[in-house]
Amino acid sequence: MGEGYFKQRNGLYVLDVMGACGLMTGEQFRGLAAAVAELGVPAVKLTTRQTVVLLVPEEKAAALKAAVESLGLRVAPYHNVVRPVMACPGSADLCPRALGNALALGQALQERYTGQEVPKDFKISVAGCPRGCTEPYCADFGVVAAGGETYNVAIGGFGGSSRPRHGELIARRVPRDAVFAILDHVLERYRALAQPREKLGRAVERLGLEAFLPPAQLLRPAEEPDPVLLELKAFLGAPE
Repeated sequence: MGEGYFKQRNGLYVLDVMGACGLMTGEQFRGLAAAVAELGVPAVKLTTRQTVVLLVPEEKAAALKAAVESLGLRVAPYHNVVRPVMACPGSADLCPRALGNALALGQALQERYTGQEVPKDFKISVAGCPRGCTEPYCADFGVVAAGGETYNVAIGGFGGSSRPRHGELIARRVPRDAVFAILDHVLERYRALAQPREKLGRAVERLGLEAFLPPAQLLRPAEEPDPVLLELKAFLGAPE
């Protein structure tokens, strides 16, 4: 596993810093700003993957990394690993269109999977509604909230290519726990079947979608609540 730490053409080094799906606290922002000023970082850039890129002279890179880690942040893992997770702010508190808590799910997925080794860099994207602001169908593993703490799951997408690929939907309205179980299975099959440095989508094209599908019970939609029972509970003032 490598880290997001690269030499640029101008001789500076870049550190790719990850937060919790793009979320940072005010304290972390202040600490990052102080480190940037102290170490003479000439530029800071927000990336499309919800990370922060910091440019720094090589001799100051170690000190900057230490400052980043002291704030509870980290340099993003890189190369053939599960990359930092993208998640929109979808939740009842933050987005009026949200059908589920995409941010909390994305953070849980990042905590569990980011940095795991895979044949080729693996991107996870979570969206809180079908608008898909985080482009879940352009990710190796895309999740879209479907309402009632259920989610749709697609696999095999990617955009960073002259031949981009749209992810294929493999599960509809599965419960939250099933998202993790499905991802565990997909990663296991990907590691077992993919050629070195082969994207999941290319492996799907070569071997067929069936080779990566989880057991049927993991793909079973969550049971819909009985509308009559929900109405009765509402009338009685009972919790759903």
